Amino acid sequence: MAAARSTGAGRTTVARALAAAAARLAAAGVEDSRRDARLLIAAAIGAGPERLIAEPERVLDGAEAARIEASIARRAAREPVSRILGRRGFWSLELEITPDTLDPRPDSETLVAAVLERIGAQGLVGAPLSVLDLGTGSGCLLLALLSELPAARGLGLDISAAALEVARRNARNLGLSHRARFVAGDWAGDWAGDWAVGLDGSWQVIVSNPPYITEAEIGELAPEVARYDPRLALTAGSDGLDAYRKLLPRAASLLGQGGILALEVGCGQQDAVTALLVASGLTALGRYRDLGGIERCLLASRGKPGELARK
Repeated sequence: MAAARSTGAGRTTVARALAAAAARLAAAGVEDSRRDARLLIAAAIGAGPERLIAEPERVLDGAEAARIEASIARRAAREPVSRILGRRGFWSLELEITPDTLDPRPDSETLVAAVLERIGAQGLVGAPLSVLDLGTGSGCLLLALLSELPAARGLGLDISAAALEVARRNARNLGLSHRARFVAGDWAGDWAGDWAVGLDGSWQVIVSNPPYITEAEIGELAPEVARYDPRLALTAGSDGLDAYRKLLPRAASLLGQGGILALEVGCGQQDAVTALLVASGLTALGRYRDLGGIERCLLASRGKPGELARK
């Protein structure tokens, strides 16, 4: 196999497979090549990564070697490990992802942390809050919040029916399907469908990670993003702000008095998006940095801060 050398009569050990796979991924430009090789080989042999360390001389059978080769070839083409495995860790959850969903990243956990901090400061963690996720994708934001807010219920809205099926499976697998509902609809459209009836003016928390990459920036993205994330979930016009222009007036009408809006924004977009949310009649509450120090989340409210109503 290309990802590993043989030993003995065509046999390959775990250690040799790992060394060959790591070298192949490094040559393909993968940054943490040994970590990725370890994760993919462990999955291919149905074991935890620690087993690769404990049993380096374990000989792979033919089926295992073939699965390793297929996985390493995909990663060498810069397909993310999460997409090869079909799952991604987000917050404290493990989520299914498919080509129909954006691959959730740690940057987006900033929204979850910001909302929980705000709700916790108001003593409302146990309150029966309503949560709306615009452009839910895999359901990562909504399900992470529901996992921390035991009495909350939520709705995830997305234009992609295929993505919504993934979100529903994630909710079911996490035991949250009784508190999470998912509906097909275009939040950037005219809200003329039956799905939009009764949604306005009642939500206490709205979260969204809208598209915010400019068309010019697509070519500068890492191949893991540009080649494998759905283009519809990435790009938003020549300045990256088109989605916010459509979303913010709608969010202002969807939020109840004192409701919280949490938005993910791209690097350097925080001032422009803040101006848009203020122009929509919302009150800016704060900015939150991701682990890389970038202002990644904007928090806003309808009405005076601190007035999130209990239901």
